[in-house]
Amino acid sequence: MNFEVIGEITEIETIAISGSIHEIARLRKIYGAGRWRKLKGIATIHLKDGRICKAEVHWYEAHGIGKKEIKIKRILEG
Repeated sequence: MNFEVIGEITEIETIAISGSIHEIARLRKIYGAGRWRKLKGIATIHLKDGRICKAEVHWYEAHGIGKKEIKIKRILEG
């Protein structure tokens, strides 16, 4: 990961649930069975080059497994 999430992720929204997720078979194979959801939210991030900015981030999450594969979708400010 080329960044670190600082603090909490806000404005969290569910994008897709289980069968609607294109990557569901891969997620289950790598991380295990669960009620997978794809989510998005706004986070303050610390980039590898030292900059701190706000960004829209997306990730997958399942109960008992946690957040996986957090990625930056777009930088909002900073």
